[in-house]
Amino acid sequence: VSSMTGLQSRAKETVQPWGVEFREAYVDIYGFLTDNLDLRIGRQRIAWGTADKLNPTDNLNPDDLEDIFNFGRHLGSNALKANYYWNDWTLTGVFIPIFTPATLPYGDWASAFQMNLPQMPNMPIVSVKDSLLLPEQRLSKSASFAFKIARTIADFDFSLSYYNGRDDLPLLKSATFLLNENFTYRLHLQMFYPKMQVIGIDWAGSVGSVGVWAEGALFLTHKEYSYVHVPFLVKNKNRFSYYTQRQVELDGKPYFKYVLGADYTFKNGWYVNAQYLHGFVHERGTKNLNDYFLVRFEKKLFNDAIKLVPFGAAITISDWHDVKHNYGFAGGPELDYYPLDALEISMGAFLIDGKGDNIFSKVKNFDEAFVKITYSF
Repeated sequence: VSSMTGLQSRAKETVQPWGVEFREAYVDIYGFLTDNLDLRIGRQRIAWGTADKLNPTDNLNPDDLEDIFNFGRHLGSNALKANYYWNDWTLTGVFIPIFTPATLPYGDWASAFQMNLPQMPNMPIVSVKDSLLLPEQRLSKSASFAFKIARTIADFDFSLSYYNGRDDLPLLKSATFLLNENFTYRLHLQMFYPKMQVIGIDWAGSVGSVGVWAEGALFLTHKEYSYVHVPFLVKNKNRFSYYTQRQVELDGKPYFKYVLGADYTFKNGWYVNAQYLHGFVHERGTKNLNDYFLVRFEKKLFNDAIKLVPFGAAITISDWHDVKHNYGFAGGPELDYYPLDALEISMGAFLIDGKGDNIFSKVKNFDEAFVKITYSF
Protein backbone atom coordinates (compact mmCIF):
# COMPACT_ATOMS: atom_id res chain seq x y z
CA VAL A 1 0.00 0.00 0.00
CA SER A 2 1.40 3.39 -0.94
CA SER A 3 -1.44 5.89 -0.43
CA MET A 4 -4.54 6.52 1.65
CA THR A 5 -6.67 5.43 -1.30
CA GLY A 6 -5.11 1.99 -1.05
CA LEU A 7 -6.41 1.71 2.51
CA GLN A 8 -9.97 2.18 1.23
CA SER A 9 -10.01 -0.81 -1.13
CA ARG A 10 -12.96 -3.12 -0.49
CA ALA A 11 -10.86 -6.12 -1.51
CA LYS A 12 -8.01 -4.95 0.77
CA GLU A 13 -5.51 -6.37 -1.73
CA THR A 14 -3.04 -3.54 -1.10
CA VAL A 15 -2.89 -4.40 2.60
CA GLN A 16 -3.19 -8.18 2.41
CA PRO A 17 -2.73 -9.54 -1.16
CA TRP A 18 -5.28 -12.34 -1.14
CA GLY A 19 -8.09 -13.14 -3.53
CA VAL A 20 -10.05 -14.32 -0.49
CA GLU A 21 -9.76 -12.51 2.80
CA PHE A 22 -8.54 -15.00 5.39
CA ARG A 23 -9.47 -13.70 8.81
CA GLU A 24 -8.10 -16.76 10.61
CA ALA A 25 -6.13 -19.84 9.53
CA TYR A 26 -3.86 -21.28 12.22
CA VAL A 27 -2.44 -24.39 13.86
CA ASP A 28 -2.81 -25.11 17.59
CA ILE A 29 -0.15 -27.09 19.45
CA TYR A 30 -1.33 -28.19 22.91
CA GLY A 31 1.11 -29.13 25.65
CA PHE A 32 4.20 -27.80 23.85
CA LEU A 33 7.26 -28.88 25.89
CA THR A 34 5.09 -28.85 29.02
CA ASP A 35 1.43 -29.65 29.71
CA ASN A 36 0.82 -26.03 30.75
CA LEU A 37 1.94 -24.39 27.49
CA ASP A 38 -0.20 -24.02 24.33
CA LEU A 39 0.93 -22.44 21.05
CA ARG A 40 -1.11 -21.00 18.18
CA ILE A 41 0.74 -20.26 14.92
CA GLY A 42 -0.77 -18.57 11.85
CA ARG A 43 -3.26 -15.89 10.95
CA GLN A 44 -5.44 -15.19 13.97
CA ARG A 45 -7.73 -12.66 15.54
CA ILE A 46 -6.39 -11.89 19.03
CA ALA A 47 -9.15 -9.95 20.78
CA TRP A 48 -8.27 -8.33 24.10
CA GLY A 49 -10.54 -6.34 26.40
CA THR A 50 -13.84 -6.83 28.21
CA ALA A 51 -15.89 -3.90 26.86
CA ASP A 52 -18.53 -4.46 24.17
CA LYS A 53 -16.75 -4.02 20.77
CA LEU A 54 -15.03 -0.76 21.79
CA ASN A 55 -11.77 -1.88 23.37
CA PRO A 56 -8.86 0.51 24.00
CA THR A 57 -6.63 -2.47 24.92
CA ASP A 58 -7.35 -4.31 21.64
CA ASN A 59 -4.34 -3.16 19.60
CA LEU A 60 -2.74 -6.34 18.25
CA ASN A 61 -4.80 -6.77 15.07
CA PRO A 62 -5.24 -3.86 12.63
CA ASP A 63 -8.62 -2.14 12.64
CA ASP A 64 -11.00 -2.87 9.77
CA LEU A 65 -12.89 0.42 9.41
CA GLU A 66 -14.62 -0.33 6.09
CA ASP A 67 -17.96 0.05 7.92
CA ILE A 68 -17.57 2.71 10.61
CA PHE A 69 -20.70 1.43 12.37
CA ASN A 70 -19.37 -2.12 12.67
CA PHE A 71 -17.49 -1.26 15.85
CA GLY A 72 -14.68 -3.55 16.92
CA ARG A 73 -14.04 -5.24 13.57
CA HIS A 74 -10.39 -6.17 12.94
CA LEU A 75 -8.29 -7.98 10.36
CA GLY A 76 -6.41 -11.12 11.29
CA SER A 77 -2.63 -11.04 11.78
CA ASN A 78 0.08 -13.60 11.10
CA ALA A 79 1.27 -14.21 14.63
CA LEU A 80 2.68 -16.56 17.23
CA LYS A 81 0.66 -16.73 20.45
CA ALA A 82 1.61 -18.68 23.58
CA ASN A 83 -0.61 -19.34 26.60
CA TYR A 84 0.93 -20.60 29.83
CA TYR A 85 -1.39 -21.78 32.63
CA TRP A 86 -0.09 -21.41 36.16
CA ASN A 87 -2.58 -22.30 38.90
CA ASP A 88 -5.46 -19.82 38.36
CA TRP A 89 -3.38 -17.47 36.22
CA THR A 90 -3.12 -17.39 32.43
CA LEU A 91 0.01 -15.78 30.97
CA THR A 92 -0.18 -14.84 27.27
CA GLY A 93 2.60 -13.75 24.96
CA VAL A 94 2.12 -12.61 21.35
CA PHE A 95 4.66 -11.90 18.61
CA ILE A 96 3.61 -10.35 15.26
CA PRO A 97 6.55 -10.07 12.83
CA ILE A 98 5.01 -7.89 10.11
CA PHE A 99 3.18 -4.57 10.49
CA THR A 100 -0.22 -4.27 8.79
CA PRO A 101 -2.03 -0.90 8.60
CA ALA A 102 -5.72 -0.42 9.34
CA THR A 103 -8.15 -0.23 6.44
CA LEU A 104 -10.32 2.86 6.02
CA PRO A 105 -13.95 3.40 4.95
CA TYR A 106 -14.71 3.33 1.24
CA GLY A 107 -15.54 6.43 -0.81
CA ASP A 108 -17.12 9.42 0.90
CA TRP A 109 -17.21 7.64 4.27
CA ALA A 110 -13.44 8.12 4.53
CA SER A 111 -14.14 11.74 5.47
CA ALA A 112 -15.12 10.49 8.94
CA PHE A 113 -11.40 10.09 9.69
CA GLN A 114 -10.11 12.93 7.53
CA MET A 115 -7.56 15.19 9.18
CA ASN A 116 -7.67 18.96 9.07
CA LEU A 117 -5.41 19.90 6.17
CA PRO A 118 -2.92 22.80 6.24
CA GLN A 119 -4.21 25.88 4.42
CA MET A 120 -2.67 28.72 2.45
CA PRO A 121 -4.33 32.13 2.88
CA ASN A 122 -6.20 33.47 -0.15
CA MET A 123 -4.95 30.67 -2.43
CA PRO A 124 -7.04 27.57 -3.14
CA ILE A 125 -5.83 23.97 -3.01
CA VAL A 126 -6.99 22.32 -6.24
CA SER A 127 -5.66 18.80 -5.59
CA VAL A 128 -4.35 16.68 -2.73
CA LYS A 129 -2.00 13.73 -3.11
CA ASP A 130 -0.78 11.55 -0.28
CA SER A 131 1.82 8.84 0.20
CA LEU A 132 2.35 6.39 3.05
CA LEU A 133 5.71 5.68 4.68
CA LEU A 134 5.48 2.10 5.92
CA PRO A 135 8.08 0.75 8.34
CA GLU A 136 10.90 -1.31 6.87
CA GLN A 137 10.19 -5.03 6.65
CA ARG A 138 12.73 -5.83 9.33
CA LEU A 139 11.87 -7.26 12.74
CA SER A 140 13.43 -4.28 14.50
CA LYS A 141 11.15 -1.90 12.55
CA SER A 142 7.93 -3.77 11.76
CA ALA A 143 7.48 -6.36 14.53
CA SER A 144 5.23 -5.93 17.55
CA PHE A 145 4.81 -7.96 20.74
CA ALA A 146 2.47 -8.07 23.71
CA PHE A 147 1.96 -9.76 27.07
CA LYS A 148 -1.10 -10.31 29.21
CA ILE A 149 -1.76 -11.84 32.62
CA ALA A 150 -5.34 -12.78 33.53
CA ARG A 151 -7.34 -14.62 36.15
CA THR A 152 -10.81 -14.83 37.69
CA ILE A 153 -11.37 -13.56 41.24
CA ALA A 154 -14.78 -13.87 42.91
CA ASP A 155 -16.65 -14.23 39.60
CA PHE A 156 -14.87 -11.21 38.09
CA ASP A 157 -12.44 -11.58 35.18
CA PHE A 158 -9.34 -9.39 35.46
CA SER A 159 -6.38 -8.85 33.15
CA LEU A 160 -3.34 -6.61 32.86
CA SER A 161 -1.67 -6.22 29.46
CA TYR A 162 1.24 -4.56 27.66
CA TYR A 163 1.62 -3.88 23.91
CA ASN A 164 4.68 -2.59 22.07
CA GLY A 165 4.24 -1.80 18.38
CA ARG A 166 2.85 0.85 16.08
CA ASP A 167 -0.38 2.77 15.71
CA ASP A 168 -2.25 1.24 12.75
CA LEU A 169 -3.70 4.61 11.67
CA PRO A 170 -1.40 7.04 9.83
CA LEU A 171 -0.16 10.36 11.20
CA LEU A 172 0.96 13.38 9.19
CA LYS A 173 4.73 13.55 8.62
CA SER A 174 5.03 16.37 6.07
CA ALA A 175 2.89 18.61 3.85
CA THR A 176 4.33 20.31 0.77
CA PHE A 177 2.52 23.06 -1.15
CA LEU A 178 3.34 22.98 -4.86
CA LEU A 179 2.54 26.19 -6.73
CA ASN A 180 0.73 26.00 -10.08
CA GLU A 181 1.11 28.58 -12.85
CA ASN A 182 -2.32 30.09 -12.09
CA PHE A 183 -1.37 30.65 -8.43
CA THR A 184 -3.33 27.71 -7.12
CA TYR A 185 -1.76 24.96 -5.06
CA ARG A 186 -1.32 21.22 -5.13
CA LEU A 187 -0.82 19.67 -1.72
CA HIS A 188 1.36 16.59 -1.21
CA LEU A 189 1.05 14.81 2.13
CA GLN A 190 3.36 12.18 3.59
CA MET A 191 1.97 9.95 6.33
CA PHE A 192 3.67 7.49 8.66
CA TYR A 193 2.79 5.06 11.46
CA PRO A 194 4.23 6.12 14.84
CA LYS A 195 5.49 3.73 17.47
CA MET A 196 3.53 3.36 20.69
CA GLN A 197 3.32 1.35 23.89
CA VAL A 198 0.01 0.56 25.59
CA ILE A 199 -0.51 -0.55 29.19
CA GLY A 200 -4.02 -1.94 29.62
CA ILE A 201 -6.27 -3.13 32.41
CA ASP A 202 -9.79 -4.53 32.27
CA TRP A 203 -12.35 -6.39 34.34
CA ALA A 204 -15.85 -7.76 33.85
CA GLY A 205 -18.44 -9.46 35.98
CA SER A 206 -21.89 -8.94 37.43
CA VAL A 207 -23.43 -7.13 40.36
CA GLY A 208 -26.64 -8.99 41.09
CA SER A 209 -28.33 -9.40 37.71
CA VAL A 210 -26.52 -6.43 36.13
CA GLY A 211 -23.50 -7.13 33.98
CA VAL A 212 -20.72 -4.58 34.43
CA TRP A 213 -17.33 -3.99 32.83
CA ALA A 214 -14.52 -1.48 32.69
CA GLU A 215 -11.44 -1.19 30.52
CA GLY A 216 -8.66 1.34 30.25
CA ALA A 217 -5.44 1.81 28.29
CA LEU A 218 -2.53 4.17 28.90
CA PHE A 219 -0.86 5.13 25.61
CA LEU A 220 2.83 6.01 25.67
CA THR A 221 4.14 7.72 22.52
CA HIS A 222 7.09 9.79 21.37
CA LYS A 223 6.81 13.46 20.52
CA GLU A 224 6.09 13.63 16.81
CA TYR A 225 6.34 16.67 14.51
CA SER A 226 5.05 17.38 11.04
CA TYR A 227 6.78 19.74 8.60
CA VAL A 228 4.84 22.08 6.32
CA HIS A 229 6.83 23.28 3.29
CA VAL A 230 5.52 26.56 1.86
CA PRO A 231 6.84 28.27 -1.31
CA PHE A 232 7.80 31.96 -1.36
CA LEU A 233 9.17 34.30 -4.02
CA VAL A 234 12.86 35.13 -3.67
CA LYS A 235 13.30 38.86 -4.31
CA ASN A 236 15.57 39.93 -7.16
CA LYS A 237 16.05 36.31 -8.31
CA ASN A 238 12.66 35.72 -9.91
CA ARG A 239 12.33 32.24 -8.50
CA PHE A 240 10.56 30.41 -5.69
CA SER A 241 12.09 28.73 -2.71
CA TYR A 242 10.58 27.02 0.36
CA TYR A 243 10.47 27.72 4.03
CA THR A 244 9.46 25.09 6.56
CA GLN A 245 7.05 25.34 9.46
CA ARG A 246 7.23 22.72 12.19
CA GLN A 247 4.14 21.75 14.14
CA VAL A 248 3.43 19.18 16.86
CA GLU A 249 1.29 16.20 15.83
CA LEU A 250 1.76 14.22 19.05
CA ASP A 251 2.93 15.97 22.21
CA GLY A 252 4.54 12.82 23.63
CA LYS A 253 2.50 13.01 26.84
CA PRO A 254 0.77 9.82 28.03
CA TYR A 255 -2.98 9.75 27.41
CA PHE A 256 -5.66 7.44 28.77
CA LYS A 257 -8.63 5.92 26.95
CA TYR A 258 -11.29 4.03 28.87
CA VAL A 259 -14.73 2.44 28.71
CA LEU A 260 -17.37 1.90 31.39
CA GLY A 261 -20.42 -0.22 30.61
CA ALA A 262 -23.34 -2.25 31.90
CA ASP A 263 -26.17 -4.39 30.56
CA TYR A 264 -29.40 -5.75 31.98
CA THR A 265 -32.25 -7.99 30.84
CA PHE A 266 -35.69 -7.08 32.21
CA LYS A 267 -38.23 -9.71 33.19
CA ASN A 268 -40.34 -8.93 30.10
CA GLY A 269 -37.37 -9.84 27.85
CA TRP A 270 -36.13 -6.37 26.97
CA TYR A 271 -32.34 -6.07 26.97
CA VAL A 272 -30.43 -2.78 27.40
CA ASN A 273 -26.72 -2.18 26.87
CA ALA A 274 -25.07 1.16 27.74
CA GLN A 275 -21.45 2.29 27.54
CA TYR A 276 -19.44 5.43 28.11
CA LEU A 277 -16.24 5.74 26.05
CA HIS A 278 -13.48 8.32 26.39
CA GLY A 279 -11.38 8.34 23.23
CA PHE A 280 -12.40 6.69 19.96
CA VAL A 281 -10.03 4.51 17.94
CA HIS A 282 -8.67 7.34 15.74
CA GLU A 283 -8.23 9.94 18.51
CA ARG A 284 -4.75 10.62 19.92
CA GLY A 285 -3.36 12.97 22.54
CA THR A 286 -4.79 14.24 25.82
CA LYS A 287 -6.51 17.23 24.18
CA ASN A 288 -8.10 15.27 21.33
CA LEU A 289 -10.09 12.59 23.18
CA ASN A 290 -13.86 13.02 22.90
CA ASP A 291 -16.63 11.51 25.03
CA TYR A 292 -19.07 8.98 23.57
CA PHE A 293 -22.31 7.57 24.96
CA LEU A 294 -23.70 4.40 23.41
CA VAL A 295 -27.02 2.76 24.21
CA ARG A 296 -28.99 -0.07 22.61
CA PHE A 297 -32.40 -1.60 23.40
CA GLU A 298 -33.42 -4.95 21.93
CA LYS A 299 -35.89 -7.79 22.38
CA LYS A 300 -36.13 -11.27 20.87
CA LEU A 301 -39.53 -12.47 19.63
CA PHE A 302 -41.12 -15.62 18.20
CA ASN A 303 -38.76 -18.09 19.88
CA ASP A 304 -35.72 -15.94 19.06
CA ALA A 305 -36.48 -15.95 15.32
CA ILE A 306 -36.70 -12.12 15.32
CA LYS A 307 -34.69 -9.53 17.20
CA LEU A 308 -36.19 -6.05 17.38
CA VAL A 309 -33.92 -3.07 18.03
CA PRO A 310 -36.21 -0.01 18.20
CA PHE A 311 -33.36 2.24 19.30
CA GLY A 312 -29.59 2.09 19.12
CA ALA A 313 -27.45 5.22 19.11
CA ALA A 314 -23.99 6.68 19.62
CA ILE A 315 -23.66 10.28 20.82
CA THR A 316 -20.41 12.22 21.07
CA ILE A 317 -19.56 15.52 22.77
CA SER A 318 -16.37 17.19 21.54
CA ASP A 319 -16.55 20.36 23.69
CA TRP A 320 -18.48 20.41 26.96
CA HIS A 321 -18.20 24.21 27.16
CA ASP A 322 -20.26 24.62 23.97
CA VAL A 323 -22.28 21.44 23.54
CA LYS A 324 -24.86 22.82 21.09
CA HIS A 325 -22.11 23.53 18.54
CA ASN A 326 -19.94 20.47 19.29
CA TYR A 327 -21.91 17.25 19.21
CA GLY A 328 -22.54 14.26 16.98
CA PHE A 329 -25.26 11.62 16.73
CA ALA A 330 -25.67 8.39 14.77
CA GLY A 331 -28.36 5.81 15.34
CA GLY A 332 -31.65 4.29 14.32
CA PRO A 333 -33.80 1.17 14.38
CA GLU A 334 -32.88 -2.34 13.26
CA LEU A 335 -34.73 -5.62 12.67
CA ASP A 336 -32.90 -8.97 12.57
CA TYR A 337 -34.46 -12.19 11.26
CA TYR A 338 -33.00 -15.69 11.81
CA PRO A 339 -34.76 -18.12 9.43
CA LEU A 340 -32.00 -20.72 10.00
CA ASP A 341 -29.48 -21.22 12.79
CA ALA A 342 -26.60 -20.02 10.62
CA LEU A 343 -28.42 -17.32 8.63
CA GLU A 344 -29.10 -13.74 9.74
CA ILE A 345 -30.97 -11.13 7.68
CA SER A 346 -30.80 -7.58 9.03
CA MET A 347 -32.34 -4.32 7.93
CA GLY A 348 -32.23 -0.91 9.50
CA ALA A 349 -31.22 2.71 9.17
CA PHE A 350 -28.68 5.21 10.46
CA LEU A 351 -29.63 8.85 10.98
CA ILE A 352 -26.57 11.03 11.41
CA ASP A 353 -26.21 14.63 12.55
CA GLY A 354 -23.68 16.83 14.28
CA LYS A 355 -21.83 20.10 14.56
CA GLY A 356 -18.21 20.99 15.20
CA ASP A 357 -15.23 18.73 14.61
CA ASN A 358 -16.15 15.12 15.35
CA ILE A 359 -16.53 11.81 13.53
CA PHE A 360 -20.31 12.07 13.04
CA SER A 361 -20.50 15.73 11.99
CA LYS A 362 -18.08 14.94 9.15
CA VAL A 363 -20.53 12.41 7.64
CA LYS A 364 -23.83 14.03 8.66
CA ASN A 365 -25.05 14.12 5.04
CA PHE A 366 -24.76 10.35 4.65
CA ASP A 367 -27.92 9.01 6.33
CA GLU A 368 -28.44 5.47 5.13
CA ALA A 369 -30.76 2.48 5.10
CA PHE A 370 -29.22 -0.98 4.84
CA VAL A 371 -29.92 -4.65 4.30
CA LYS A 372 -27.27 -7.14 5.47
CA ILE A 373 -27.19 -10.90 5.04
CA THR A 374 -24.77 -12.97 7.14
CA TYR A 375 -24.21 -16.70 6.80
CA SER A 376 -21.92 -18.45 9.27
CA PHE A 377 -20.31 -21.80 8.55
